[in-house]
This record gives sequence, C-alpha cells and structure tokens, in this order.
Amino acid sequence: MKKTHLQKSIKFSVSIAVITFVLAAIFSIVSSSVLSGVNSTVGLLIVLVIVLIGVVFDMLGIAATAADEVPFHAMAAEKVNGAKQAIIIVRNADRFASFCNDVIGDISGIISGTATAIVVLQIANGFGYSEGTTFQITLSVFLTSLVAALTVGGKALGKYMAIHASTTIIFTVGKIIAFVEEKLKIKVLSK
Repeated sequence: MKKTHLQKSIKFSVSIAVITFVLAAIFSIVSSSVLSGVNSTVGLLIVLVIVLIGVVFDMLGIAATAADEVPFHAMAAEKVNGAKQAIIIVRNADRFASFCNDVIGDISGIISGTATAIVVLQIANGFGYSEGTTFQITLSVFLTSLVAALTVGGKALGKYMAIHASTTIIFTVGKIIAFVEEKLKIKVLSK
C-alpha cells in the first residue's frame, strides 16, 4: 500500500471515529431521554424503530458495494434526477458502506441493546418486580434475544435484497439525496 493511500485511510478512520463518537452520544442521549418519558409499549416500538434503522442502513451499505456504476451513467446522461448522486455513492462505496454499516448500523445495535435494558426495567418495575428478580432476568433474556434475532434476521434479509436489487436501492437513495440537496440546499455528498 502506498504511503498516500495509508495516510488517507488513517485520516478517514480518525474522522469516522470522531463522527461515530458524536453520533453515538447524541443517539444515546435522545433515546434514553425519550424512553424515560414513555410507557413500556411505546418503548418497545422505539426499540423496534432503532433496530429497523440499523437494518436499513446495513442494507444500504451492502447495496453500495454490490451496485454497478454503468446503469447510472446512462441515467445521468439523460439528466435523470438522482443518477449523479448514485454514481458518487458507487464510486465511494467503501466510505459509504463504512458510514452506513459501521457508524449507523453499529450505533443502532448498541443503542437498541441499551434501550432494551431500559424497557426491561420499566416493565419489571411496572409489575412490581425489582432488579435481579427471576422475572426481570427472564424478561431481559427474552427481550434481548428477541432484539438480537430481529437484528440479525433483518440484516440477513437486507443483505439479500441489497445484493439482488442494488441498482434500485442505490438509485432510490440517490433520488432522496438529490431531493435533499436541491430542495433543502444541504450538500450531502461531495465529489
């Protein structure tokens, strides 16, 4: 590996670590504060949303690495909205996948685990059981296992979809990014 490639890789790794730290802190604070003010049913729905976010972003990262750039060139030549963004995503698949899979996907996994623990305590306390009781431990094992199964099963399904529909998925993401960049004047992707 050339020295410049190594330097770029180190620079990207450090920046992605800092971004991960900041986003994890934000998501943790938001999810903990939201969960502390809701009942356990809403808490479970929030946990499922967090799991779904992780699954979707994992699928996006895989789709970026599996997608072929060629179909998007034809679309870009015809000025199809989102095609240029899709090309940028595919050309930077390693960075896009790192952000989607490692940053958002891993943060979602960690936050869903923490959120599940909060919900377990809410449910146990709601039934009058204190921490460390058989009920609380059983509930913790069940819900943690359920969240893990939904996460792993969802990511497996997402990987299948990402590999077999990568062009459609990345084109859809390209259109969403194009909309955000045009309508909200927020630059999401850089060349």
